[in-house]
Amino acid sequence: MTTKQTQQLQSGDNRFLHPWESIDSIGSNQRTVVTEGDGVYITDSEGNRLLDGPAGMWCVNIGHRRREMADAIAEQIMALTYVSPWSLTNAPAANLAEKLASISPGDLNHVFYTTGGSTAVDSALRFVMFRNNVLGQPEKKHIIARQNGYHGSTYLAASASGKTRDRNYLDVKTDTFHHISSPHLFDKPAELSEEAWCQQKVEELEQKIIEVGASKVAAFIAEPILASGGVQLAPQDYHAACLGVCHKYDVVYISDEVVTAFGRLGHFFASKDVFDIEPDIITCAKGITSGYQPLGAFLVSDRLIESIQRVDSGAYFSNGFTYSGHPVACAAALKNIEIIERENILQHVRDTAPYFQQQLQTLRDLPIVSDVRGVGLMACVECDINKGRQKTLSLDYEIGNRIDQHCQRLGLLVRPIINMCVMSPPLIITKDQIDEMVGKLRQGIQMAMQDVEKDGLWSNS
Repeated sequence: MTTKQTQQLQSGDNRFLHPWESIDSIGSNQRTVVTEGDGVYITDSEGNRLLDGPAGMWCVNIGHRRREMADAIAEQIMALTYVSPWSLTNAPAANLAEKLASISPGDLNHVFYTTGGSTAVDSALRFVMFRNNVLGQPEKKHIIARQNGYHGSTYLAASASGKTRDRNYLDVKTDTFHHISSPHLFDKPAELSEEAWCQQKVEELEQKIIEVGASKVAAFIAEPILASGGVQLAPQDYHAACLGVCHKYDVVYISDEVVTAFGRLGHFFASKDVFDIEPDIITCAKGITSGYQPLGAFLVSDRLIESIQRVDSGAYFSNGFTYSGHPVACAAALKNIEIIERENILQHVRDTAPYFQQQLQTLRDLPIVSDVRGVGLMACVECDINKGRQKTLSLDYEIGNRIDQHCQRLGLLVRPIINMCVMSPPLIITKDQIDEMVGKLRQGIQMAMQDVEKDGLWSNS
């Protein structure tokens, strides 16, 4: 593709309002045009090959350009393109529901299909509220979530999200949504043990339930790892303790596994296998199709379903989407899960993740790296050039953007979240490719350090 063709595409792209679009930049962006993908790499319109550090958006788990996926999608299109989910069903949707029930923890045996992660969370929250209406508890509608958590862009999902700057210019529901602090270990005071920190954060959840009133709190929603919040890690026992608190007060526990499900932590679902909890509801999307088709779902326990079936209400859960259980998306998910199982990708993640985390830890010797954290094949390298002065958001953005730009020139795509470089590569990544990724990230950080020192924004002295 010629430079002129790239510029033409960039011009057309400026008609496309992207997610998280800065109003000041509308009409003047020059985004990289990605034209191809293969394995753990993508290629831009100028022919530059980039290691896909974020796997698209935490989602291309089995890697790009899988012929099996293309064939499965094409075959389903030719067999059945679409059928309404209102009064009919289709084989891929039915088979996928059966498969999801078989690989999910506990009694999560019912599946509600959506179009993605945001609609999965939104629908799960609506289901919890619907259930309380059926049970004659119309005031039990309050939701507790966490600061820095991210749950989506639809109205209820955005209301549950706790990233402050995302709420600056968009309305969210505030009267029935409450946020407690993140249990992020990086924020733990040095004088506190991990156990004491965990207890403090669990007690905060319990106190919030008591403050709002147990008769009013419907659900607590939490990501196993706060992903878009910067890969924030909680103490190991935090989630199990929170689940215990929730069940003590008849509060539904929703585990938001939109990022962590389908292999990111080496298991189909992280809730039970990594964090030893069997939640009442799990939301998922992203890796369910490895990004080959848009699909989301929430899985709900037999216990919750049976509790409303016992009430002879004649109620309908009047929530759904034209594309719920879309046969092509469900066929993609089935093939994706088949590939993960056949190629033993979950074991590959468990074998490779320690090396991935160890190699990233070597970046701690760089003066501006303030933290390196992660689990499985997701990690965050946090950088800080505010040394010796009051921390400012502008400087955090400055260093994050410069690292991003240098890494891309070096052949690595990272996902900058302000001053944090988030890495979540395709699950098929090899140790050699991890070395390539970490080496280029090191170079990118070093070059950014030289930039900000030259510009007087930071000094290593």
